[in-house]
Amino acid sequence: MALATTVEKWSNEPALAAAFAIAGIGAATLIGAWIFEYGFDIKPCPLCLEQRIAYYFAIPLAGLLALGASVGASRKVLVLGFLAIAAGMLWNAGLGAYHSGVEWGWWRGPQDCSGPINELGGAGGLLKQLQSIRIVRCDEVQWRFLGLSLAGYNVLISLALAAIALWGALKIHRRGYGSSSVSQ
Repeated sequence: MALATTVEKWSNEPALAAAFAIAGIGAATLIGAWIFEYGFDIKPCPLCLEQRIAYYFAIPLAGLLALGASVGASRKVLVLGFLAIAAGMLWNAGLGAYHSGVEWGWWRGPQDCSGPINELGGAGGLLKQLQSIRIVRCDEVQWRFLGLSLAGYNVLISLALAAIALWGALKIHRRGYGSSSVSQ
């Protein structure tokens, strides 16, 4: 019964539905990435880590948008927030597509996919550090499922989140939402 009430409320409140969907899907994506990294020891390359930034941005912003929608925030603020999430996720989809192209060998990847080297110390310390460094290359796929790497799945998820954010912005803009004074 409570689930039906929640679904009904979200169908009447597109900003809440979009914000919770973005936050939930984004959090699930990050948790999945951390499970691969820490649970299965599939270490991320620099491009993988860069692709997480959009989620670190979108999840808290979606939470703020949900809060704003629940207290009647300005329609312009809500629309701009969803448009910011959409832009960030579209950028992330592009980054994921670039990374996928690097993995498929369609173009060259960045030069920083060579692992961290900090203070090297003496020659013996240098050799010891070089032997202990695990280099995670951006052009080598560490895991595939149904022909897609994690970068490929990031493209799909990012596009879905951008679509949800655009849907939320469009619904709010068309429907009118929150305070509707001319000054907003």
